[in-house]
Amino acid sequence: MNDAVPAHTPAPAPVPASTAAPRRRARVRAPELIGKGGWLNTGGKELTLADFRGQILILDFWTFCCINCLHVLDELRDLEEKHRETLVIVGVHSPKFVHEAEHQAVVDAVERYEVHHPVLDDPELATWKQYAVRAWPTLVVIDPEGYVVAQHAGEGHANAIRTLVEELEAEHEAKGTLRRGDGPYVPPEPVATDLRFPGKAVLLPTGNFLVSDTTRHQLVELEPDGETVVRRIGDGDFREPQGLTVLPDGKVVVADTVNHALRTYDPATGVIERIAGTGTQWWQGSPTSGPALDVDLSSPWDVAWWQGKVWIAMAGVHQLWTYDPQTRTVAVAAGTTNEGLVDGPAAEAWFAQPSGLAATEDRLWIADSETSALRWIDTEGVVHTAVGTGLFDFGHRDGDAGQALLQHPLGVTALPDGSVAVSDTYNHALRRFDPASGEVTTLATDLREPSDAVLVGDEIVVVESARHRLTRLRLPEEAVQVEAVAHRTQREATEVAPGRLRLDVVFQAPTGQKLDERYGPSTRLLVSSTPPELLVGGAGTGTDLFRELDLDPEITEGVLHVSAMAASCDDDPANEYPACHVHQQDWGVPVKVTPDGAARLPLILAGMDA
Repeated sequence: MNDAVPAHTPAPAPVPASTAAPRRRARVRAPELIGKGGWLNTGGKELTLADFRGQILILDFWTFCCINCLHVLDELRDLEEKHRETLVIVGVHSPKFVHEAEHQAVVDAVERYEVHHPVLDDPELATWKQYAVRAWPTLVVIDPEGYVVAQHAGEGHANAIRTLVEELEAEHEAKGTLRRGDGPYVPPEPVATDLRFPGKAVLLPTGNFLVSDTTRHQLVELEPDGETVVRRIGDGDFREPQGLTVLPDGKVVVADTVNHALRTYDPATGVIERIAGTGTQWWQGSPTSGPALDVDLSSPWDVAWWQGKVWIAMAGVHQLWTYDPQTRTVAVAAGTTNEGLVDGPAAEAWFAQPSGLAATEDRLWIADSETSALRWIDTEGVVHTAVGTGLFDFGHRDGDAGQALLQHPLGVTALPDGSVAVSDTYNHALRRFDPASGEVTTLATDLREPSDAVLVGDEIVVVESARHRLTRLRLPEEAVQVEAVAHRTQREATEVAPGRLRLDVVFQAPTGQKLDERYGPSTRLLVSSTPPELLVGGAGTGTDLFRELDLDPEITEGVLHVSAMAASCDDDPANEYPACHVHQQDWGVPVKVTPDGAARLPLILAGMDA
C-alpha cells in the first residue's frame, strides 16, 4: 500500500540502515488516540491511552481496501491469543478512499474481516499524523508505561514483534509495571442472514447460483430466484473464499483467499479438492512456477477460464498467475510484484491488487482495485488500461474513458455486445465501459459495495456484498445520470528540497536475529517515480537500504515509489538451519519539491529512526 505525511525537521546523520537492534531501547512518549469516528468493539466505551497503561499496546494502522493490511490481521491472530492477558491490539482505521471514511463501512469491514480487538475509526487521519505514519499497514508498539518502542511497516514482522512482546513482558514484570487481565474488547451482536458479505457468484448449468459466502467461510448454492438456499458447502474447507469459475467439465474452481489456495468443488458429487497452493503465503524469493500443489500463492481473489487455463487474480502480490489443469502446474503470467499502473508486455506490467476477472474470446478483463482501474490483457500477452490513472486518483465520473473515474472496483462482467459491466465497489454503482465508443456510463446506483455481477439472459444479478444479498436488475437501455465527482487520496505531500535527497529505509534486525547474508545480499531496494522525469538519478534496483536520489527542480510535485525487502535469520551459530523471516513493504510517497524541504526521507521498515 501507499502513504505519506509531511517531513519533519531533518534528523541527525543516520546510522546504517541495516544495523542490529540497539542494546538500549529508544522510547518516545506515545501521542493520544483520537478519531472522529469513535471506537468499535468496545461495547460503546470511549478509550484513551490511560486505559491501556500496564499492558503492552500494538497499534495496527490499517485500511480495509489494503490486502497487506488483511495479511497483517492474520499474522497477529496467534500473538493476540497467546498474550491476551498482557497485550492489547488496537486497530486504527485510516482511510485511503472516500468510501472508507464512512463509519458504517468501517463497521462492516470490522465484521467482514473478523477483527476481534478494539478499533478506532480515524476518518480524518488525526492519529495517523500524530504517529507520523507513512504506509499501510504500520504497527506501532507501546510499552506498559506509555512509550513507543518500535515501529514496523509492511508484512512479515510477526516474529520480531513476538520477541519484543516477550522482552517487554519480562522487563515490566520485573519493574512491577505490567498489569495482567482482560482487554477492552467487546464482540458485537451477531446478525442472522443467509449470506454474510458474499464475494463472488457464478451461474451453474442447472440455473442455480453458486455464491462465495466469504465471512462464513463457505459456498452457498441458491435457486434461480437468488434467495432460496439449496445447500451450504464447505465445513472447515475454506477461509474467506472469493472468486469462482466453472470449468468445461462442470467443476468449479474456488479462490480460497485466506488459505492462499485454489480448490475445486464438484456440484455433481460434492467433492472438494485442493488443486493449487500449499496453504502458506508466497514471499519474495519463493518459486513462481512449478507443480501447483508445491508452489505458494498469495491471496488469490478471483479466477477465470481463458485460453485453456485458469487465470488467477493474485491480489496479494499484484500479479496474474495461471493454473494449467492438464499439467497441474502454476506460473506467473503478468506483473512484477511492484504495485502501480504500468502497461506493456506482461512481464513488465504493474498491477495493484487485481480483484476481478472476466474472459472474452480475445481479452481478459481485470478490475485492478487499488488503482481504481479497468484493464485488460490481449492474446499476445500485452497489458492495456481502459479506465484509470494510478494509485491516487479516483471518483465517479462518466464520459470518455480517458477522463472517467472509478473507485476501488472489485468485479467485472462481460456483456453480450462486447462491453463490460464494472462492479464499482466503493461508488456503490454498476458501471459500463464500451470499447467501441470508448465511453464509460453508469448502469445503476444505490447498490451497497457491489463486488461481482452475473449475466442471466437480459438481466444482471449483482452481488451486493454489504447488503448480504444478490440483487437482480434489468440491463437499462439508457445510462443513469450521476453528478461527477473526482478525488485524490487525502494525505499531505512530503516537502523535499530540490537536487540531492537522501533516502533511508530504516531496518533493525529483531533481537536474536541478523541479516541473512549466507547466499549474498539479504536486502533489496527498488525506487521509481511518477512522473518518471522527477528522478534525474537514483531510480532502479539495488541491495543497499539507502539511496542518493537526484530530483529535477523543474518538476514541483510527484510520487516516489519505494519497495524494500530485508531477510533476517536466527543468530545461533549452533543451528545449521536457522529460521528466517522476510520483511517487506511498498511505499508511494507524494512529494512536493520546495526550497525549504527536507534533504532526507526516512522510511521505517522495522525499528526506530535514529
